[in-house]
Amino acid sequence: MAHTLSTGSGVVLGLIRSGRATTRSDLIDQLGWSRITLARRLDELLLAEIVVSVGQLDSRGGRPPEEFAVNPNAGLLLAVDIGGSHTRLAITDLVSTILSEDEADIGLSEGPAEIFEWAGQVFDHMLDRLGKTRADVVGIGVGVPGPVDFVTGKLATPQVYAQWEGVLVKDYFAGRYEHAVFAVDRDVNIMALAEVRRAWSTYRDVAVLKAGIGVGLAFVLDGSIYHGSRGGAGDLSAVGAGGARMQRLETIASGAVMRQELLARGRSVRTSNDIVGLALAGDAEVLRLLGETGTAIGRSLAHVVGLLNPQAVVIGGNLAQAGEPFLGPIREAIFAGARDFALQGLVVEKTRLGHIAGVTGASLIAQDALFEADRISRLTRAGGSGVSLRA
Repeated sequence: MAHTLSTGSGVVLGLIRSGRATTRSDLIDQLGWSRITLARRLDELLLAEIVVSVGQLDSRGGRPPEEFAVNPNAGLLLAVDIGGSHTRLAITDLVSTILSEDEADIGLSEGPAEIFEWAGQVFDHMLDRLGKTRADVVGIGVGVPGPVDFVTGKLATPQVYAQWEGVLVKDYFAGRYEHAVFAVDRDVNIMALAEVRRAWSTYRDVAVLKAGIGVGLAFVLDGSIYHGSRGGAGDLSAVGAGGARMQRLETIASGAVMRQELLARGRSVRTSNDIVGLALAGDAEVLRLLGETGTAIGRSLAHVVGLLNPQAVVIGGNLAQAGEPFLGPIREAIFAGARDFALQGLVVEKTRLGHIAGVTGASLIAQDALFEADRISRLTRAGGSGVSLRA
């Protein structure tokens, strides 16, 4: 659907954010607007302090062109990356540079009320350390390990734990940050968004796997996250034993399955980090389970590679920290199972952003919601320096 304010300041901001046009001449070339129209829209953004002039670019002759960028200090974004057994938090500026981080072994089993109450308290401490308050927060992004219904904004079925089904995550933040813009997406989608924008920017088609207690897959197609019709894309499956009915992959190959087997053998394991710690210490039983899990995941990914023909398969999540004992079997199974044509030039690598991918992605979806083109155009249309980025 076309923007209703196609010559608004939000369109200019979108180009500046993307890096495709950051000077007046580049913006005019991209937009085809008159200089007067562009000058008005830039003035609106500058007056509202949404963008700033960051100096002048080098020039071979004449007056060097002025360059514009998003003002990183116009507010704060909160980022939440919830995992099966571990949750990370971050506060970032408006270009998603991390200013403060925290984490804890608290995950889905604790339930939404406990996790978000904990997150709220920790954010208060983090804001205080930065010399900021809740009033400085203009956007919140949350990643959850399960599908999000894009029609209703609620967490959809199936969730690993029933208490998460139908949850409207935004409600848990409304009391503390009533004027902040909010965004929520699947944890693996936000990780994929961060990886592609920040570490794989030359790749347009990428499959991103997150493997921890659960297993999730995200698709980046032509540079954008593919959600499916309602947000349920990426639910990996595997054929059951003896050709039985298809099963969700994480019910037969995941950190949760490994944990269950290790607990049954009397081993003390609670989180995916515990599993990785044992693997790095050379525990033979854990290494065997990692290899079997990696092989099962790789077989499912081989079908994905054949269907979508991505340029890269990126492996993230806590289990990826175990390195080649986990990544090697995934890679081998993909190359053994996919057809030769789909394998040409295929890269299968560990995440490049590591543990910050999730919170970076959560900040990015908050940033996208905050700077949605029509929203910015409407905010700045009235003019004046009293424009607020808050909802």
